[in-house]
Amino acid sequence: MHRVRFRDPNGDVRTGSWDAAENRITASAGPGGRLSVSDDSYTPAEVDVLAPTDPSKIVCVGLNYRGHAEEQDKEIPDRPLLFLKGPNTVASHNQTVELLPGKERIDYEAELGVVIDTQCRNIAEADAMDVVRGFTCVDDISNRDDQRAEQNWVRGKAFDNAAPMGPLLASPDEVPDDATIELRVNGERRQHSSREEFIFSIPELVAEITTYMTLEPGDVISTGTPAGVGPLTDGDQVAIEIEGIGTLSHSVTIP
Repeated sequence: MHRVRFRDPNGDVRTGSWDAAENRITASAGPGGRLSVSDDSYTPAEVDVLAPTDPSKIVCVGLNYRGHAEEQDKEIPDRPLLFLKGPNTVASHNQTVELLPGKERIDYEAELGVVIDTQCRNIAEADAMDVVRGFTCVDDISNRDDQRAEQNWVRGKAFDNAAPMGPLLASPDEVPDDATIELRVNGERRQHSSREEFIFSIPELVAEITTYMTLEPGDVISTGTPAGVGPLTDGDQVAIEIEGIGTLSHSVTIP
């Protein structure tokens, strides 16, 4: 089932299901948990689609595709390269993301996001999918100017709205093991790959990350980007499409 978080016309934050074929969002509960009624159904244009989760943290994976490692002139890592983005980085479907001014290069990075369902620590690979709520699309927007000048990547990766995600949450069974991942800028394809190209699988990532930290319900693992990363310019329209999930769209502006 495709689940969605949204703000309804009355300003209430709701959850529900998104039927792409019917182009309808149906609320699963009303404000305060009241039962939905028959008219609690909307077109996506009638509501504000929110990020599908409100994470305490986003754990990101660097160089998880061989093609991206090669284009960055980096060696294939022998264990996942991890860094963090805070909740301040979350942006939503159809949002206009204001990029940092005065930077020479800020890049897009299409990624599959894994949303955690339950608090977990020290999870074995064999049990990893038991703690996964579902998958979503993420754009790991990256400020290369500062990323290349610092070791912890706070300025490069963790600035406000640097992680658009959405538009919805797909259950793991809806996303094929060889699901395609594609990013388009202004309608032109810039990235195209498959989750088959991961260096480290989702169970391997969950096991590695939970060896070091507790993941909370709603936290996100952003699983790395394929080859083809490139710069964003003022007014660009970005679309990230992952098979079985849908298309995350956002624009960017540079003040």
